[in-house]
Amino acid sequence: MWKLLLLLLGASLFSPAALAAAGQLDLTTANVGIAAIVIFTVAYILVMGEERLHMRKSKPVLVAAGLIWIMIGFVYMQNDLPGVAEDAFRHNLLEFAELMLFLLVAMTYINAMEERRLFDGLRAWMIKKGFTYKQLFWLSGFLAFFISPVADNLTTALLMCAVVMKVADGDKKFISISCVSIVIAANAGGAFSPFGDITTLMVWQAGMVEFQEFFVLFIPSLLNYLVPAVIMSFFIEDRKPSAIYEEVELKRGALRITTLFLLTIATAVACHMWLHLPPVLGMMMGLGYLQFFGYFLRMTLPGSLARKRAMAERAGDMARLERLGSVVPFDVFSRVQRAEWDTLLFFYGIVICVGGLGFMGYLSLLSNTLYLDMSPTFANVALGVMSAIIDNIPVMFAVLSMQPEMSHGQWLLITLTAGTGGSLLSIGSAAGVALMGQARGYYTFASHLKWTPVIALGYIVSILAHMWLNEQLFTVFNH
Repeated sequence: MWKLLLLLLGASLFSPAALAAAGQLDLTTANVGIAAIVIFTVAYILVMGEERLHMRKSKPVLVAAGLIWIMIGFVYMQNDLPGVAEDAFRHNLLEFAELMLFLLVAMTYINAMEERRLFDGLRAWMIKKGFTYKQLFWLSGFLAFFISPVADNLTTALLMCAVVMKVADGDKKFISISCVSIVIAANAGGAFSPFGDITTLMVWQAGMVEFQEFFVLFIPSLLNYLVPAVIMSFFIEDRKPSAIYEEVELKRGALRITTLFLLTIATAVACHMWLHLPPVLGMMMGLGYLQFFGYFLRMTLPGSLARKRAMAERAGDMARLERLGSVVPFDVFSRVQRAEWDTLLFFYGIVICVGGLGFMGYLSLLSNTLYLDMSPTFANVALGVMSAIIDNIPVMFAVLSMQPEMSHGQWLLITLTAGTGGSLLSIGSAAGVALMGQARGYYTFASHLKWTPVIALGYIVSILAHMWLNEQLFTVFNH
């Protein structure tokens, strides 16, 4: 490990001298590589201080991404290899585009359901049922855990966060702790399903783990959520939300939009599972479903309003007549506009920054040092922790690129740790990053950080549970 720290922190005065077989330069010991590490570190420190600095998290990473790739482009121009750097950047840009479009569609559906008052209705139902804060905490957590294996951890976290914010009605303490629980639950639930997280998809696509083998991670994943959740529940007041119950009338098409969202998820899963196409294809097709339905709602709005007015007049309901007079036609693009663009731009910055560091050789250096100098178990646990700082996608990509000789048990271990290690910090997973945008002012880096010790306890327990329950898989190797 000391060698790695020396390479990362010690400044070298020499330019890269050797080319890789494909024309890729090793910049890990060059001034430009050290400068890139410093720039990325400074950018992340600024991201972590978002709440104190009142500066959106996308700003520093966007600038850092540009500086890192400008330096890469300059070095490759000097070595007469401009095409190599260009191809690498385009590859990273494609990775971001898939992630961004997937997230954009999910956010659009969430916003559409909110506009149709679906979450207002769910909140009213929860208040009417008389759930206490403690019951709501467990309900939102378990729903996140069991929905994320199908709907993916990101979409699930966005959905459950929207419900919690509606029910808690501005209670900062409860919203904050519930968001932490939702992030942990969504990430843990996504770890035992090929469709629950991008990293599990990558492992499955690479053929390292068979489809049915992922499900042996169910109990370790459940423990990963339950251990911190049980401890956190003691800090929740056993009282009911202060929100007053009100009768909520869903807007026309609310339930049908929910059905279309489920159909969109099914389309994304089917595209990947049976056609081996990127899931984003199904998500974008699902956006088309919503657009067609939006067209239907606009075309049929006059007739629907006329019928409702007639019914309200017969009943003498003046309040309803007044509400009908202020109905605005449904517009899909207004829902797209309301997406959390700061979050999307932050994703761009992170993917491009980490892609640049990986292209310089740092991710390969890290993987080689961990797997060759240390045991696979230590390496997989350490990479899981590292995924809380560096996005788990490039970490998993680096491991799959190297393809170290590991047993099925170890491949499942890196799947578990990369999927749940991101819960240690709010910036460690797509779910956490998205919720920082959706619950701005309630859920922050600092509010998540204070629960990191108990989250780490759940992380350790889940690893030990996997190594004990699935001991036999640690002797079965891929051939």
